[in-house]
Amino acid sequence: MSTKKDKFSYKDKRFMKLAINLANARKGLTGENPSVGCLIVKNDKIISIGQTGYNGRPHAESNAINNSFQDLSGAKMYITLEPCNHYGKTPPCTNSIIKSGIKEVFYSINDIDNKVKGKSYKILTNKNIKVCRGLLKNEAINLYDSYIINRKYKLPYVTAKIAVSKNKLIYSEKVKRITSQTSDKLSHYLRYKNDAIMISSKTLNIDNPKLNCRLSGYEKFSPKRIILDKDLDLSMNTYIFKSAQKNNTIIFHYSSNKSKIKILKRKGIRLIKSRIDTKKRFNLKIILKKLFYLGVRNLLVEGGDKITKNMLRNKLINQFYLFQSLKTLPKDEKYVIFTSNNILNKNYKVKSSISSKLAKDKITIYKR
Repeated sequence: MSTKKDKFSYKDKRFMKLAINLANARKGLTGENPSVGCLIVKNDKIISIGQTGYNGRPHAESNAINNSFQDLSGAKMYITLEPCNHYGKTPPCTNSIIKSGIKEVFYSINDIDNKVKGKSYKILTNKNIKVCRGLLKNEAINLYDSYIINRKYKLPYVTAKIAVSKNKLIYSEKVKRITSQTSDKLSHYLRYKNDAIMISSKTLNIDNPKLNCRLSGYEKFSPKRIILDKDLDLSMNTYIFKSAQKNNTIIFHYSSNKSKIKILKRKGIRLIKSRIDTKKRFNLKIILKKLFYLGVRNLLVEGGDKITKNMLRNKLINQFYLFQSLKTLPKDEKYVIFTSNNILNKNYKVKSSISSKLAKDKITIYKR
């Protein structure tokens, strides 16, 4: 039995837990910057809170300081991630903390960004501010799973989802809806939390999806649409083509069809020509790297069986949602079976499982 004393009090943990909840609420919505939560506490009372602004600015610490109407002298600050200490598009948060009169700072983990990592401790302590690191460290690491992948590998954090029937079908021509409306809402929540959504042109032409977030009040957070369309087979009768405008649709292709290229460019669609291998498949890692370069930090993949299997086999998916319905679908002429279950169980661990009478589906979340 360990006798090591925990250096953090129950109150410290409670305040940091609230800061983590603030960061989680905005996770996926802060562009290229990590989502940070911040609390300012004085005399054991919360006097201000802050979150990273949408698209990454202002930072949580600045928001918390600016949101306060009280004197911050002697106050404590709880931050989910090490505060920035360099000039970028905004001044260093360490400067704002020092000027505010705050005398004690808690943060969960060091920033993985080398421009910041570990430097804030020295800057703040040199100004006689007490700094405590490691508070709820494991929860913060889970919070920043996507940010760590972004910084470490220069790739988007990839979440994929697929719905299967009781008899393992993902498509049947006669039945369009596999899962319940409650499960559909979770799917739209995933769209809300991701910068972009990727599908193949085959899925696009068969299902004619909208790929937007249809949760009431959150429509403006609909993700950018990414289409893998080797031969530019995109039908001009689809919703995606008709609703395309500048900056909301990207197509990766390997086509020399000048007339189709002209039509798509006229719609404002961004076309990126990408090489294919001997089996006429895209190198998906190259595509992910290109998307990262274009600012995509969180990508949702709603692919069919082929793209899903390819990405799972190459370990390009970080988190996978498997929606399992109680329905049995008819095996008509065009049915498609989910064939990636063995790869999923081999390469990924079950993070959690959700089931309820309301959803009428089982949802298993896998994670690398």
